[in-house]
Amino acid sequence: MTLLLFASGETFAAGAVGYKYGPATQGETTNRIILEVEIQEIPTRAAVDTGAPYVVCSPQVAFDAGVNTAAALERKIMLIRGMRLQGFLTRLNIKLKAEQGDDLDVDSTVFIPESEKLWGNLPCFIGLTGFL
Repeated sequence: MTLLLFASGETFAAGAVGYKYGPATQGETTNRIILEVEIQEIPTRAAVDTGAPYVVCSPQVAFDAGVNTAAALERKIMLIRGMRLQGFLTRLNIKLKAEQGDDLDVDSTVFIPESEKLWGNLPCFIGLTGFL
């Protein structure tokens, strides 16, 4: 893996992140870009979903990170994978872990569903608005 450089040799990108390309969960057939990230310093995997309006953090990762619903910016219902999920928006740090060079920290708008039972084994998702 090499970093991107301008024609002058100056560094264009300060870090390089590896990824996996495959289904987000067992039983799926659609391949996605899967990244290893940290959400509030909790390591997890996240599927890139440019159709998602926000980063969507699994309830378990949010719990492990100590996210408090009192920090909610807004409560909302989102349609995710055919499920109407109640949850809330908050701001969290998402770190892309560089395999080479520097990590990238992004202060992100994150939707956190309230129901761990409905979420099941889905990964976190990196959405277009508030992150990409």
